[in-house]
Amino acid sequence: MIVNMLRFSFKDETTDEQRAAVLAAMRRTASVESVSFSTVGQDLGDPADGFSHAYCVGIADLESLDRYLYDPVHLAGDFAIAPHLARLSAVRLSDDEDPDLGATIAAMHQKKVATYPEWAALLDAIPNVDLAADA
Repeated sequence: MIVNMLRFSFKDETTDEQRAAVLAAMRRTASVESVSFSTVGQDLGDPADGFSHAYCVGIADLESLDRYLYDPVHLAGDFAIAPHLARLSAVRLSDDEDPDLGATIAAMHQKKVATYPEWAALLDAIPNVDLAADA
């Protein structure tokens, strides 16, 4: 299982209606066929960290991750979500002990960036981003 958790906060100018639309888009993305489990909601960590919300998905394996990365719902959702984010940080974990798993996932991310440069520009436009392994 590959677990991807994104902690984020909204830009100050994002309205309550836009926040609701972003969370709805995240829930649609988290509901695609390749996702085994998910949750989207408030971040319960230290407010001093600067995050208000979190998105978490569990994906069974690399084949499912590949489908997830290119799912049309996911791709469309990112264009509705990213412009409203002020801060984004990723935490990833897995029960797969393959020592190359992180590098494999990073390579999958880089392939998506190369395939969709406009998607990469979305991420680059978020003021404060830490995607760690870039997956």
